[in-house]
Order: sequence, then C-alpha cells, then structure tokens
Amino acid sequence: MISSKVARKLRRCVVAGLAISGGWATSALAASPMVTGGPTSQPIGHYDFCKAYPGECSIRPANLAPAAMTGSLWRKLISVNDKVNAAVKPESDYEIYGKDEVWAYPDNGVGDCEDYVLEKRRELNRLGVSFADLLITVLRKPDGAGHAVLTVRTTKGDYVLDNLNSKVLSWDQTGYRFLKRQAIDNTGRWVSIRGGQQVVVGAVK
Repeated sequence: MISSKVARKLRRCVVAGLAISGGWATSALAASPMVTGGPTSQPIGHYDFCKAYPGECSIRPANLAPAAMTGSLWRKLISVNDKVNAAVKPESDYEIYGKDEVWAYPDNGVGDCEDYVLEKRRELNRLGVSFADLLITVLRKPDGAGHAVLTVRTTKGDYVLDNLNSKVLSWDQTGYRFLKRQAIDNTGRWVSIRGGQQVVVGAVK
C-alpha cells in the first residue's frame, strides 16, 4: 500500500509532467516557421568568430528538414535553455574583453547574449540536433537594442532559446523584431528576416 505522503508526491509529479507536455502542445499549436529572405550581411562578431573557428562556419548539413518536435526534443530545449542561463553570468563584451562584438564560447562562465547562443547551440548539437535546425539569430528588442537568440527549427514551427527568458517560446510570441539568422544550408552564411539592417548585439539584461 502506498502511503498518503508518497501518493501526494506522485500526484505532483504527474501534474508537473502534464503541465510540461501541455505547455509544449499549447505552444506548438501557435507556432509557425520564420519567413526568410535572401542572403544578407554576416554580423561582424560572427565574421571574427569564423576566423577563430573556421570549421564551425563551413558546415553544410545534408538533411535540411526541420527537427521532429517530440516530447524528448521539447525537454532538451527547456533543459539546455535553463542549464546555460543558470551557468553563465551575464557580462558585456566590454567588461570581459575591453571591446564590443566578441563572439565566443562562455568557457570562463561569463558572456553576453551571443555567447549564451553559441553554448546552447553546441549543447543541443551534442544531443543530436542538426546545425541546420540550430540557427544564431539577430533581432531588436522592443526598446530598440540589439540582441541575439538561438532559433530552433522544428516540424511544429520555430522556437527561441533566450538568455533573457527562462521560457522557450515560439519566435512570433516573443515581441522581438527579427532581422537575420544563419542560413540552414551553410553555417557561414546569413539570410534576412523581415528585411535586414546592421545591428550591434550584446544584451545581458
């Protein structure tokens, strides 16, 4: 016989599980893919990153289909977003390097928005998600400041992993103005989203 204390704990776990799966179902119904345009300029920070890591900017994935959205993938997105957001302390490039627009892995435990993106991208690729579905994306926040997030392409639409938000949201639920992102077929190239303009990124709060 299960004790009342254990039974209550089991009920809480079931409810939590339903909440997680229900959250995915609700978001997935509202999600949609981003509409991208033609080739556009590469952010200067990514250009310098590619000089330091040329192998990461010449990947041409063979399979360009979006990742199948499953409960397993959804849990990976939430887990990686939470893990990296908690592990990295937000600091600006100027505070870390003495200059702006330095894109780097936050191996020292500090970084700004694009550094969070690089780490989340690396972690999800290690978990089996294709680089064709893990796209560094540049945008403007409602206050006009530049920012970078990771866009994950799925069969249920495009989702955003953001160091400024613990929730994984459909891109069209974020309130952001999206400008450009990596091309799905070449990690060293970029395409426009709703037009494109130069923007400095680096949001830490």
